[in-house]
Parts: sequence; structure tokens; C-alpha cells
Amino acid sequence: MTSKNTGTRLLLALWDLGGMQQEVKKGQLTKRIVSKSQKVADYQGIFEDLQKEGAIAISKKGYSLTSPTGLEVLGEGLRSGEFKFEGTIVGTWAANALLRWISQIDVAVTGADVLVNGKGALAKLSEGIASYDEFKSVALEVYDKLNYEYNFNNLVPIYRIRREISDRVSRTEFNDWLLETQADDILQLQGGSVEDSAPDKIEDSVATELDGLRCYATRLKP
Repeated sequence: MTSKNTGTRLLLALWDLGGMQQEVKKGQLTKRIVSKSQKVADYQGIFEDLQKEGAIAISKKGYSLTSPTGLEVLGEGLRSGEFKFEGTIVGTWAANALLRWISQIDVAVTGADVLVNGKGALAKLSEGIASYDEFKSVALEVYDKLNYEYNFNNLVPIYRIRREISDRVSRTEFNDWLLETQADDILQLQGGSVEDSAPDKIEDSVATELDGLRCYATRLKP
């Protein structure tokens, strides 16, 4: 895979992990992109090039995706006729991230002045959720979409809901507002564990001191 393809895959992973809203831990990102036959050091040049380009910011603890440059570079990379995944098997995270990217943008990202329904495409991707009522509406829309498309039988993984809207709300607000939907008898949050007990999926679920880990949501109100 070329360095440009690798850079695009790196940016896609960072965006999918919520890198627009918060800093993503280094280990969390490299776990996504570094294969068993590779080393983290193999990506050092890619990280440095993306930082120089202004697409990402790097700290001692992690990485974040810049706006609008990071989104522009990612959009350009995905639209490139040369972009492709290596090998015959594509990771589930990559396929889901691409689907989410497609679902959240109506036109190709060509710059901050591109308009979609009167709004900039980049603004649409990074527009934050400002209130509980707005979060409730978005969360229920995402819940219904995931439940229908993936046949979750009204038991939708919370980590999937979080990742769908992670670029529009902070982790703390997501946790607080999701728990508020339960208090309002809109969603019921249920325990158990994710299907493969993956640490990153558990981390993207919700935990409280009183109720413990909650991994699934069931809609109570139509």
C-alpha cells in the first residue's frame, strides 16, 4: 500500500474514533492501523507528513484530526482513484467507517466553501450537538437506522450509537445525555458485554457506579 493510501486509512481511523472532538490515544489508533506484520515505527513518516500538512495534531498522549484541513485531506484521499485497501480482507471497522462517512456527507468534500442544503459540507460533518433535545433526536434517529440496517432486534450496541455521532458530541455529553434518555423512559440501557468483548467497544459503551457497564440500548417510546 502506498504512503498516500496508508495516510488516508490512518485519517479514516482517526475520524471514526472521534478524533474531531477529542484526542485519541496512540495505542487506540495504532491498534486499528498497524497489522501483525508491521511495526508502529513503520508509520512514523506518515504521521510526520500528515502533521506537516496540517491534517492532524500530535501530542505525547495521542492524536487529533484538524478541521477543516484534516477532513479535506481525508475526503480527497477517499475520492482518489488510487485509493484501495491492501489484501483480500477489509477490517469491519474500515467498512463501517466508510459507510458512516458516506451517510454523513452528501457531496464530495472539496473545501470549506462547498454548500450542502445551504451549509458547508465540512460544517455538516463537524457541527456539534448543542442540547439534550437535539441529542435525543439524533440518537433516536441513529438507533432506528442501526436497528433496521443491521437487524439488531431492538437491542442496539451503545458503542455503535456513540461512533455514529462521536464527531458531534463529547464523550462526557454522550454519557450524560444517554443516561438522561433512560431517566426519561425513552431508551433502556442494558448490561451484558459486546459480541467479541473487544476492549475498545466496551470503552465506547457506558458505565456508571450504580448500574455498572451498559452495552445495549432498547427503545421504549415510539
